[in-house]
Amino acid sequence: MSTTFRTAVVRTPGGPDSIEIIDAPVVEPGPGQVRVEIAGAAVNPVDLALAAGVFHGLGLIDQPDHTGLGWDFSGTVAAVGPDVDLPVGSRVAGLVDGFDRDFGTYAEQLVVAAGDTALVPDGLDMATAATVPLNSLAAARLLDLLGDGEGRSLLVTGAAGAVGGYVAVLAQDRGWRVTGLARAEDEEFVRSLGADFTAEAAPGWDAVADGAALQDEGVALVRDGGRFVGVQPSAVPAEERGVTVRVVVTQPDGARLAQLLGAAASGRLPARVHTVLPLDQVAAAHRAVAKGGVRGRYVLQP
Repeated sequence: MSTTFRTAVVRTPGGPDSIEIIDAPVVEPGPGQVRVEIAGAAVNPVDLALAAGVFHGLGLIDQPDHTGLGWDFSGTVAAVGPDVDLPVGSRVAGLVDGFDRDFGTYAEQLVVAAGDTALVPDGLDMATAATVPLNSLAAARLLDLLGDGEGRSLLVTGAAGAVGGYVAVLAQDRGWRVTGLARAEDEEFVRSLGADFTAEAAPGWDAVADGAALQDEGVALVRDGGRFVGVQPSAVPAEERGVTVRVVVTQPDGARLAQLLGAAASGRLPARVHTVLPLDQVAAAHRAVAKGGVRGRYVLQP
């Protein structure tokens, strides 16, 4: 067995061209951990921001050598540490959180806490499974912050995107009357989620789930005394007119992820892959995502 594996990192952030693929030493899993041979790692907007130096600039990263890229993954359990009852060979997906780390999911393998992973259902392919953890857990947490709708109106911005699409579905389960805000060409997709659709939103909503990160513009769409939940924990909009403002902080949750993967496997949650690329083409994937308008995730395959 090789004593090293390939992983994508940033030393001095500067966009896609600053991403390097380096060899790192293989580490055996400790108590409660598993080593996963990665099958796919999704490319998310947060990864582009990290490579561009946004989180370095905010003082959230203090890595002396390099910072790892990638948050969510799918793969196969290759080794287990003590006190882990997950069989070797299990298909799993999971999430690595936090910014200040020297490893990420853009890699050939990864050591993570077993409790941060969930089994991938048989009906879900590994590339699709890799797109689920970060965005579905963010959507579920967003609904925790919104609470039950009891028939009230909810505008989901970015409803054709990953987080927004999941929120549009899950919010209906919590009793919200959902309208998705997206571009006109995305109307069919948004309506397929069971939501109403608008390409232009006027103020007056009981709540706004801001999947598009409109920020202050999104707060302005909420009625006086309503509720706003954003997706950028490093940039919280100001409260005004009695509007309650909250932001999502996404964390690993294996038990909840298992339910969300099941919903993706059944087709209830709209997990979408745009393109699968080899890990070596990580910079090209970042450039493509940066252009915007991509429906479905780019997935990197070691």
